[in-house]
Amino acid sequence: MMAKKPPKPAPRRIFQERLKITALPLYFEGFLLVKRSGYREYKHYWTELRGTTLFFYTDKKSTIYVDKLDIIDLTCLTDQSSAEKNRTKFTLVLPKEEVQLKTENTESGEEWRGFILTVTELSVPQHVSLLPGQVIRLHEVLEREKKRRIETEQLPSTSVEKEKEPVEDYVDVLNPMPACFYTVSRKEATEMLEKNPSLGNMILRPGSDSRNYSITIRQEIDMPRIKHYKVISVGKNYTIELEKPVTLPNLFSVIDYFVKETRGNLRPFIYSTDENLGQEPNMEGRSEKREEKSTRCM
Repeated sequence: MMAKKPPKPAPRRIFQERLKITALPLYFEGFLLVKRSGYREYKHYWTELRGTTLFFYTDKKSTIYVDKLDIIDLTCLTDQSSAEKNRTKFTLVLPKEEVQLKTENTESGEEWRGFILTVTELSVPQHVSLLPGQVIRLHEVLEREKKRRIETEQLPSTSVEKEKEPVEDYVDVLNPMPACFYTVSRKEATEMLEKNPSLGNMILRPGSDSRNYSITIRQEIDMPRIKHYKVISVGKNYTIELEKPVTLPNLFSVIDYFVKETRGNLRPFIYSTDENLGQEPNMEGRSEKREEKSTRCM
């Protein structure tokens, strides 16, 4: 069975419009069926998890959210049995309400559960069935959320939820690092590219020291080849060690350079939510479906 393609990123304009409302970091996004206390039935939303808040949009291209839910005080996440095939259903128990969520398939259900528990409990849950790359993403989100909490505590309380002016460089606010950055070794990066060619063929990773970075790519010309390039931090700039070194102002420009120079043959490796609904995902390598539904309470 063919694995589903990751969704295409929303246009830059949409990100800019959403950032006029909030600068909370985007951790995860995808379609959700949502039933809050005031709803008579489930509503279908494109949902973003930013910080510890869920933002609900009528569709993926909407720039204004129609509802939002702060889950920082999550008391309990309980799994519910569902008669609908390949769907995951669970309830978020909050101090003032219980919110029921349904996902489009079991794979996205595991991801939503993992990300929600990670940002609310400030730890990566051990009981979710995710691939190694997805677990790596949870650890990255955990570190970003911890850092955000610390920075938030240092700000005046009135500024946390205050609306802000449009941000010119939206990428740096939304993603401090390029989406294809993973804290993996050279060997792990190689394995990720070889096992998941449909997700991209270029990974940015830490270098051998704590200051610099490396780019790992996988190209298929006559035969698949893995190459590694050093990216050296020089002041506020970054230099790619090529035959003729190239110096660029940030890591986003480094990624763009590889993409443009290869005319799109190199694509950032990105794990993301599936856009095509109703299709069964590739579950190879996953653990068997649990016979009993679990309950996660604090």
